[in-house]
Amino acid sequence: MIAALLLSFGVIFVAELGDKSQLMAMTYALRYRWWVVLLAITVATTAVHAVSVFFGHFLGLSIPTALLTILAGLAMLIFGLWTLRGDRLDDEESSRATRVGASVFFAVMSAFFLAELGDKTMLATITLATDNDWLGVWIGSTLGMVAADALAIGVGVLLGRHLPERVIAIGAAVLFFAFATWLIADGLIGASVPVIAGTLSAVVVITGVGVVLIRRENRLHVQERARALVR
Repeated sequence: MIAALLLSFGVIFVAELGDKSQLMAMTYALRYRWWVVLLAITVATTAVHAVSVFFGHFLGLSIPTALLTILAGLAMLIFGLWTLRGDRLDDEESSRATRVGASVFFAVMSAFFLAELGDKTMLATITLATDNDWLGVWIGSTLGMVAADALAIGVGVLLGRHLPERVIAIGAAVLFFAFATWLIADGLIGASVPVIAGTLSAVVVITGVGVVLIRRENRLHVQERARALVR
């Protein structure tokens, strides 16, 4: 078990270096509390690698992941638009801060879970589980990925302390849109016409709704500033 744990830790840690998961972790850390992001990543990683070990060790199969990759891309698109819209808590909403934190946790966890399904680290974990102790592979692969993403979160926290809030928001949104494009394009490779049409329609609808909400938020912000000046 120890040998499988160490092997899995090393393989997954190296595989994660420079991977999109690290960039995603850094991006989330720019916007949200680092411990919420790390906890969400840990839960998502534990679940994904449990699935990987199950398929690799007990079934010896891989799962179709194109649709899940597309869903992850759409989730990234939503996050990008959400980031541009901004998160502002007025006096009335400040009492609900814990609920906002919970929503961020589940959103980050879901996004990472979807993004990791079919990723090279999942495939590597499946491969390792076919010939090694499944428990050791599960623990080692999970720790390896969490350790690599923790490094990225540390970078995100350091950057967040030295950059203006608006610069962080725009930079994070751009990265989210890049992830969305990357994942959706990857999921559509070899896809059928109905899947392509449905995905593009979803992108248009999500983008349209997002633009409307962003414009509404900006309009409200301008009105609030005008009222403050009058007072």
